[in-house]
Amino acid sequence: MATRTPKSASKGPAKRSASARSTPTKRGSSSTGRPRAKGATSARKPNLTHPDPISWVFTMIGKLIVGLWMLLANGIGSTARALGKNARDLDPAHRRDGVGLSVLAGAIVMAAMTWRRADGAVSGVVNVTVHSVFGSLAWAIPLMLGLLAWRYLRHPDQNADTGRMVIGWSALLVGVLGVIHVANDTPYPAGTANDGMDRVSQAGGIIGFIVSAPPMSILPAWITIPLLLIMSGFGVLVITATPVHRIPERLSELKHLLFERHAPAEQAAAPVRKRPRAKKGEVDDKGDLVKPFDTPVLSEQDKRSDHSPEIVPGLVDEEEPSAPVRKPEPPEPTPAPRKVEQLVLSPQAGPYSLPDLQFLKPGSAPKPQTKANTIVVNALTSVLEQFIIDAQVIGFTRGPTVTRYEIELGPAVKVEKVTALTKNIAYAVKSADVRILSPIPGKSAIGVEIPNADKDLVSLGDVLNSKVAQGDHHPMIVGLGKDVEGRTIVANLAKMPHLLIAGATGAGKSVCVNGLITSILMRATPDEVRMVLVDPKRVELSVYEGIPHLITPIITNPKKAAEALEWVVGEMDRRYDDLAASGFRHVDEFNKAVRAGKLQPPPGSERVYQPYPYLLVIVDELADLMMVAPRDVEDSIVRITQLARAAGIHLVIATQRPSVDVVTGLIKANVPSRLAFAVSSLTDSRVILDQPGADKLIGQGDALFLPMGASKPIRIQNAFVSEKEIAEIVTHCKTQMQAEYRDDVAAAPAKREIDGDIGDDLDLLVQAAELIVTTQFGSTSMLQRKLRVGFAKAGRLMDLLESRDVVGPSEGSKAREVMVKPDELPGLLADLRGE
Repeated sequence: MATRTPKSASKGPAKRSASARSTPTKRGSSSTGRPRAKGATSARKPNLTHPDPISWVFTMIGKLIVGLWMLLANGIGSTARALGKNARDLDPAHRRDGVGLSVLAGAIVMAAMTWRRADGAVSGVVNVTVHSVFGSLAWAIPLMLGLLAWRYLRHPDQNADTGRMVIGWSALLVGVLGVIHVANDTPYPAGTANDGMDRVSQAGGIIGFIVSAPPMSILPAWITIPLLLIMSGFGVLVITATPVHRIPERLSELKHLLFERHAPAEQAAAPVRKRPRAKKGEVDDKGDLVKPFDTPVLSEQDKRSDHSPEIVPGLVDEEEPSAPVRKPEPPEPTPAPRKVEQLVLSPQAGPYSLPDLQFLKPGSAPKPQTKANTIVVNALTSVLEQFIIDAQVIGFTRGPTVTRYEIELGPAVKVEKVTALTKNIAYAVKSADVRILSPIPGKSAIGVEIPNADKDLVSLGDVLNSKVAQGDHHPMIVGLGKDVEGRTIVANLAKMPHLLIAGATGAGKSVCVNGLITSILMRATPDEVRMVLVDPKRVELSVYEGIPHLITPIITNPKKAAEALEWVVGEMDRRYDDLAASGFRHVDEFNKAVRAGKLQPPPGSERVYQPYPYLLVIVDELADLMMVAPRDVEDSIVRITQLARAAGIHLVIATQRPSVDVVTGLIKANVPSRLAFAVSSLTDSRVILDQPGADKLIGQGDALFLPMGASKPIRIQNAFVSEKEIAEIVTHCKTQMQAEYRDDVAAAPAKREIDGDIGDDLDLLVQAAELIVTTQFGSTSMLQRKLRVGFAKAGRLMDLLESRDVVGPSEGSKAREVMVKPDELPGLLADLRGE
């Protein structure tokens, strides 16, 4: 703390006291800052009011120079900071391209200076320096820089492996330079006449000298060279992402790539489909009934660990950090698929090749961590500190659309203290779409899911090209997307066994349906999966018209859709008849026996057993069907969902109006798998999932997937497939095979001859007849109450029943006599329906 100086001390040196004048200054220095000689008396302080003019001029010049220098430095610094800020605002793709082009320019300049005779002074210095450092391999440095630039520009999805590649190539280069230096008698930069920089430059250069001279001073050459070769071999293993224990496997892959990749032309176009060998007692042909705790969801293993942004600057792939996303070698050719033997369609000759995965474009490369994540972590930490809660953000997992931040509680801290801060957290992170999980399944932490400011695009091509999708060859595997932890999620429709998709308009429901159909077209031949598409909106599924997987043209009439569902019920019954007669419990076992020739028809029967394909029925808008024929549609859907799993028939229902009159209780009870996109209210979320959550989604493919048997939904970003990609795949399928339709699918089993006086009241008349005959009580007021119709409608129904001798004539206020007994009811209903 500064103290005030007495006024007497400000009068000048003449009025200072002797004690003030004799006060010592810093040890070893006088009041003027010059060293004081031992025993010298204190010098009088110079008069500051009349300085030396020459000293003053030099002082001012020095200050001017310093000021100009600081002005120039501040200007340059401000410009650099502004340019750096603008560079950070650039799209990551542009920044990556800038780095790649810069490295390419450096490679060109280096080649121009080292691959030709140096003319200028700068070129000469660069040439001598490069040859001195890298020796006889100096010519390869521009090539390596060009390779690095090519990786940046050509393979942006593999940028995460660039560091690994640099380490591998460096180890390989250092080992080779050491071997070259030893092979040239290990010359030293300075020494005898046989040494010198010229010989070093012609051998392994400074790098070769550094790695070879120390071991050569104590070891013979026949030991030093293998040690250096081990270093080069390590570099090769790092470059190829090959652990030591996988060397035999990679050598066998290389052998196949070099000597076995050429197959006959008729087999080269066939799809890859290796059936995994089943264990004893299991069904090895699409079997799905023998595995305990089975689930329709197939996902990658945990790819990412929990990361704290304070201690880990980036996220890596822990499963195989150095493995590329796509396999480098082409798939093995297999024999062409079987000829079509679908239902009663005539088989067609010729192979059917699946569409190439190149039809599906890849999405954007995932971002492990961005500046926005750090900002959110700081905001969450600030909220916890402001409300004095003993908790901390321990890390986060970034997904394509949302990031889940993990909060760990201290001892004796209630979970409700954090969950009650939902609105405060939303305010702090500037997002209204905050979802809190307490706890995260499988972890002792609270999850806070916050949308990403910079989202990643998840494409169907990335999902179907993933290891989890390529590792399972079941034809009913479909790509769904990626979860919050960035893992690929695919599902087996045969194990769901039925799926309900719901969401508001624009939430991504139609894209999801397109993704399911496209997945089937990419992975299944027409003899493996056949489809019935119902599109009451007429424009959503029209692009698939004519594909060979269809057994009927796309159905757009709701009444014909109800009839098609009735046909599916009949097909299910026919399949069950075959299963019961042959003693099998599932169509997969039946098909396996048919293909193996183990199933023969009874003696004297002309029946020829054929494998049954999976039958996938997709209804794009259930609400339109329920408006036209609610009872018939609901009855057919309930019967299919209750029984059709073992028959290989599976149903996908989509609707944008998830209300209780559309998604009825019976339908929900028999469709165990749900996929909910963003909805407008909590009530709609409860209708779809029986729990809240869908009302907190952000749309554009953000969804909650609740598979059969799961208690908590999985938040996923649904995979995107463009209309152009769909059109190319459909064109490929149409060129492979012509569609063969069945005429009886969208037609009624038998034409009804309904009396003209009944008109459109057939359903109500049937209900009234059932009610009156079963209760043996005929009353107009009862029909009003039970059927919820007006007096006029109830009276008309009673007159119709009287004209058909179901009830007797009116007797005033008394109930009418019922003329038909309960055991005669089936015949009466058949007569009313015209059957």
